[in-house]
Amino acid sequence: MTKQTLKDINEMSRKNFIGILGKIYEHSPWVAERSLNSRPFASLDDLHETMKQTVQLANKEEKLALLRAHPDLAGRVELTTSSQKEQSGADLDQLSQEEYENFLALNRRYTEKFDFPFIMAVKGHSKDSIYHSMMERVENDYDREYETALNEIYKIARFRLEDAIKS
Repeated sequence: MTKQTLKDINEMSRKNFIGILGKIYEHSPWVAERSLNSRPFASLDDLHETMKQTVQLANKEEKLALLRAHPDLAGRVELTTSSQKEQSGADLDQLSQEEYENFLALNRRYTEKFDFPFIMAVKGHSKDSIYHSMMERVENDYDREYETALNEIYKIARFRLEDAIKS
């Protein structure tokens, strides 16, 4: 993706704005669509905070749909380009068969407990630190993990905005 300037973001058409920023939150272009009318954005921080607040103001069903739109970490399903890049950066595409089976079992346990996939901003993490975090977080209660997962989504969005917009 070609990086855009903040000026470009502030001036582009509705269609282009949603086309570019609609990918920031996994399979959830509604976040960009609802953030559109807050332009102009003074900074990348302002844009990120606006999109974050858009999610925070969404209803519970929309937030759950956003959580459920994320793929399993280390899963072998088709990923968005952003998810593929993020997961490969943490070597989740280089797991041994045993590691893969361990991630698969833990993903299943996590999803059965919380009814959404394990979500983590994996940039800067290794497959071992991710697995360790999964082991800890699967023990959380629902409310704590729901908030933790949303906070991880906000981190992912920040990284994706940094990749999409020239600073």
